[in-house]
Amino acid sequence: MLNVVFLGLVSFFADISSEMVYPIIPLYLTSVFGATPIIIGVIEGIAESIASLLKVYSGYITDKYKKKKRIAFFGYSTGLIYKLVLIVASTWTGILGARIIDRIGKGIRTAPRDVMVSESADKNKMGTAFGIHKALDMAGSAIGILLAFLLLSNANGDFNYKKLFLFSAIPALFSLLMFVFIKEKKDGHKIKEREPFWKNIKQLDGQLKLYLLVTFVFTLGNSSNAFLLLRAKNVGFNDNSVILLYFIYSATASLLAIPLGKKSDKIGRKKLLVSGYVVFAVVYLGFAFAINKTIMVGMFILYGVYTAMIAGVERAFIAEISPFELRGTMLGLHATIIGVALLPASLIAGTLWTYFGASAPFMFGAGLSLSAACVLFLLMKNSINNET
Repeated sequence: MLNVVFLGLVSFFADISSEMVYPIIPLYLTSVFGATPIIIGVIEGIAESIASLLKVYSGYITDKYKKKKRIAFFGYSTGLIYKLVLIVASTWTGILGARIIDRIGKGIRTAPRDVMVSESADKNKMGTAFGIHKALDMAGSAIGILLAFLLLSNANGDFNYKKLFLFSAIPALFSLLMFVFIKEKKDGHKIKEREPFWKNIKQLDGQLKLYLLVTFVFTLGNSSNAFLLLRAKNVGFNDNSVILLYFIYSATASLLAIPLGKKSDKIGRKKLLVSGYVVFAVVYLGFAFAINKTIMVGMFILYGVYTAMIAGVERAFIAEISPFELRGTMLGLHATIIGVALLPASLIAGTLWTYFGASAPFMFGAGLSLSAACVLFLLMKNSINNET
């Protein structure tokens, strides 16, 4: 598990860097550039979709050439470039360009990193391994958010966004240094010519195909977290408090990721995934109908519970039921399907917010999440009952 810890530390430092910036971006766009929810939806949708569309190809290249560590390192290095572009960007289109650079890196690094995590643990400990990685990942997020909160709190109304972007580059450098300690497992198989990744999809079993379909439906209602931050501000939180709410969410997810990962090793992945979709629906209904700050705080805590239930467990599930030689491709394909849905998801959310009110996108997301939970439960009922 030591390799998993070092991979987790890569994500830990990368997320300190990213989350010092991420919760600030919607505030930066609205305060400095006068961006509307639709513009924020366009920026987040395009950026996240580009990232996810790259993930399946990155996974395919990982499976083909077995250069997992090298590919992941290159992907993480773009996080440093992202911060530098934010410093020089002077329009919302410049911010879009910076976000695209950052998400390209995420698209490249995710599949090879996840394959290395899966290869560093026994099959019956895979949930624990991904839980450890997710816990460190979310701990970095929490620290980054807290740093952003402290800097914003001490700004006295004159916050220097670009100075924050510069400071956020420091942990990005530490993230890259962690690669010195990571050992890449060699599978010993000779690299051979392979069919294009889209032809490999035919080799998937029905269970995995079904889950990928359910993921797509669910993601259509799961818009960017930027809308959660805007909703909190809409209820009455100021910029400082919004960032603190995001810290509470990340800290909750970090604390619960390992125990819930271990739980999935014992009771089965699909039971936890179905439950996670139901929790998400409750969270989004809470965001839709929140009438005071207390409810909003509770929803951010519960959103952290949802993330701990889903994020690591679904990756363990995909790795577990994928053919070994296609593991990177399938992890990448899962992320790509999410990305295909993310662009319309964020655009839908921004449009619903603008024309039907702040509650509309969350009601829409809750409905799709419940639908996904029902489909996953009904169509996988037999395998859930028989899960080992």
